[in-house]
Amino acid sequence: MKNYASEVYDVSDLQKILNIGRKQAYQLVNSNSFHTIKVGSRIKIPKAIFHAWLNGQQVATRTIQLNTLN
Repeated sequence: MKNYASEVYDVSDLQKILNIGRKQAYQLVNSNSFHTIKVGSRIKIPKAIFHAWLNGQQVATRTIQLNTLN
């Protein structure tokens, strides 16, 4: 089975890549500028979508909410 974990970023990854603070990173992922996936309380960002957005390409802007059973 393919490991998809390496194909997504966490909010903390965006902080490091963009050299921004935690609050700014959350504002960015909640701005609907690009596609995000919410798994419970965690936010995941597909790397391909993020890099397309970063390079100025038009990208999908929807958010998928996945509820987890804990």
